[in-house]
Amino acid sequence: MHEYSIVQSLLDSCEENAVQNRATKVTKVVIKIGVMSGVEPELLKTAFDTFKEKTLCEEAEFVINIQQIVIKCNKCLNESVLKSIDYCCPKCKDTDIEILDGEDMYLMQLELE
Repeated sequence: MHEYSIVQSLLDSCEENAVQNRATKVTKVVIKIGVMSGVEPELLKTAFDTFKEKTLCEEAEFVINIQQIVIKCNKCLNESVLKSIDYCCPKCKDTDIEILDGEDMYLMQLELE
């Protein structure tokens, strides 16, 4: 389960930001996970809740926002949010598309005290 290593990196990043900003604790962590990122949200939450003990994130609320796949069609230039993993433009049905969002995981917000 790579969620454990992801959470460890996330906690390290949170603590580093807290120290840089002279915070004594992290109260909220907001992340965005793309549906194609390969990250399992429930496993990530469980890992976060387990590994946050005795860190600056111990009392932090953990918010996960799921990002659907956003594409741009290179033929008709339409940007769309895909409801399913079709890999074609819902407007013109062409398969020459570029994925704009939904493949990665990002730390979006930290609230510090």
